[in-house]
Amino acid sequence: MDTQAIRDQMPALVQGHVPSNARTFECRFFDGQPKVSPSGFFVDPQPFEGQVVARTDEAIVVKTGRARFAVLDRTLVTEIPDDGAKVQVEPYARRRFDGLRADTPEEFTEYTSDGQPYTMQRYILGSAPAKLPIPEPRCPELRELIGQLENLPAPDGYRRVTHLLVDAGARDFSCVDPLPEDILATPPAIAFTVATAKFEGRVSVLYDRGMDLFAVELSRDGEIVERVPDVGFDELGTVLEQLIDDGRWRRIRVHCLPARKRVRR
Repeated sequence: MDTQAIRDQMPALVQGHVPSNARTFECRFFDGQPKVSPSGFFVDPQPFEGQVVARTDEAIVVKTGRARFAVLDRTLVTEIPDDGAKVQVEPYARRRFDGLRADTPEEFTEYTSDGQPYTMQRYILGSAPAKLPIPEPRCPELRELIGQLENLPAPDGYRRVTHLLVDAGARDFSCVDPLPEDILATPPAIAFTVATAKFEGRVSVLYDRGMDLFAVELSRDGEIVERVPDVGFDELGTVLEQLIDDGRWRRIRVHCLPARKRVRR
């Protein structure tokens, strides 16, 4: 979508949908690019509702407020609504393995001086973690691998590697957590199942202590179908993206809402 060209067309596209006493109007673009706050942090947009007021070959314009509009990249929407349709729009937002948005505040329990429990919420500005659903390991190398997957950026720069795994439908996690003396005979590893347009099956990330490198294996029905050896820790995101990321996470979910029935008085 040519954002600047659509921006130039906006006055004509929204003509008749802006109140006569409104001097300006606001428009937000949803074109698959991450949103950045004034503080420089990535932010995940919230779902919204509105009415379709214009369509072009590249864009769909949705009125979301008195003088507010959202412009959706037509190539990314999951459904093309008709003019005038009431729609619910859900742009991409990073998520955790439990399905919640990754910017959901973390809940934890504290205790008063007399031992009474109370619940608190913690949110770190700009943070959207997706922690692997794996117990705390005893192997330091496995613990380091978990930290790398949770904190290293994916190639798009917006997500972490674990967000990439969430978007690939990663589930059924297992790990190999050896004792220090067994690390060569039993390499530390994390395995999980994914289902994308690129690959459906089991993915394993294995650590080679001798080479201080990783290998990524794809297997199906117990047989290895592809193996990428000698992967540096900073290459894990790139390799996993190439193997399992089909890009469908960028889609903008659009749902047409039923028209409200008028009540006769």
